[in-house]
Amino acid sequence: MILHGYWRSGTSYRTRIALNLKGLAYEQRGIDLRQGDQKADAYLALNPQGLVPALEVEGAVLIQSPAILEWLEDTHPMPPLLPADALGRAQVRAMAAVVGCDIHPLNNLRVLKALREGFSADQGATDAWAARWIAPGFDTLEALVARHGDGWCFGSAPTVADCYLIPQIYSAQRFNLDLAPWPRLRAVAAAADAHPAFQAAHPDQQPDAD
Repeated sequence: MILHGYWRSGTSYRTRIALNLKGLAYEQRGIDLRQGDQKADAYLALNPQGLVPALEVEGAVLIQSPAILEWLEDTHPMPPLLPADALGRAQVRAMAAVVGCDIHPLNNLRVLKALREGFSADQGATDAWAARWIAPGFDTLEALVARHGDGWCFGSAPTVADCYLIPQIYSAQRFNLDLAPWPRLRAVAAAADAHPAFQAAHPDQQPDAD
């Protein structure tokens, strides 16, 4: 497997976590979003959307991290990243969607670049913009972890929800957001900090990191 990603990309980060939790070996190829590598002809031939990640596997190219994580669960079911029961799977997918649909898309690199270039936003303004969307999402996740968590977002082992949450916490810290209001999310982050799969997936540990 070849993972094309960017070390600081939240979507690449969540994919690395899932691959690591599954115990799968993969080669990494860095796509520097700041330099526009994602718009190069060679990469667009792999991923016409020009985003990361893209996973080359079995003669195919998978794009979009939700699809990649679902494929990993389908093809490498152990250890499971989704609960065995349908209600549990729906709960975990909903928690992941809070990040993947309602938080992350509004503070990714493309949006921040548009704020800076189109609206002259400085760092303080971009931090405030990110917080505007992260905070209510974290409020929701805090309540859901209180309801369903037992050391992790859902239950006592990592799931897809944790693959989504941890990169978003990393992003929140980059935007100088105080995490004090969300003790349960901070507890999950502490568990991830001590877990080898999450440690190895951290942006600072990637071969293309600054």
